[in-house]
Amino acid sequence: MASILIFGGHGKIALLAEPLLVNAGHTVDAVIRNPDHRDEVAATGANPIVADVEQLEPEDMQDLVEGHDVVIWSAGAGGGDPERTEAVDRDAAIRSIGASQVAQVPRYVMVSYFGAGPDHGVPEDEGFFTYAEAKAAADAYLRAADVDAVVLGPSRLLDEPGTGTVSVGDTEGTGVPRADVAAVIAAVVDNPEVKNVTFEFNAGDVPVAEAVQSLVE
Repeated sequence: MASILIFGGHGKIALLAEPLLVNAGHTVDAVIRNPDHRDEVAATGANPIVADVEQLEPEDMQDLVEGHDVVIWSAGAGGGDPERTEAVDRDAAIRSIGASQVAQVPRYVMVSYFGAGPDHGVPEDEGFFTYAEAKAAADAYLRAADVDAVVLGPSRLLDEPGTGTVSVGDTEGTGVPRADVAAVIAAVVDNPEVKNVTFEFNAGDVPVAEAVQSLVE
């Protein structure tokens, strides 16, 4: 079983992924910024660690990731403030990837979004532009890093019950439940052969484990 560190441990996707990972027998450390969220995270079976990723120096980030088998980035600034978006979604994410390389963490899973990349097509005058640029930079840094990288690109996130199924090889659809994104994360962790791949997906009819297995080279 793996030792997992998940950044953004109180996020909606992370709170759904943590119990899946714990129930699968993994040890999960969840990084949170607000100490008031400790109990909610602990209730999932994860171990809450209070740290502000925006403020962590590289050596502090390295101390956090040290000893883990998998790092999962599910953190984000939440939009609204371009400077903080760059500080968290780009700079902190990149620091965590660099720290993972130095600490020789074998695997890194990035929660990105469908269509992320340098050709994201978001106009500069739209509020989403800074986020799109930040994710493009962080994803690119991860793909070039010396880790087994998985970039997940779910479509529009929905607060609907999970179906246990997703799409494979589709164009962008109407969205995907966060619960199914969490299931994809857990399935990726459980399948170490999935590495150095980007998986963009929507709601669909392929069982999650089967969809993830299809990513194996």
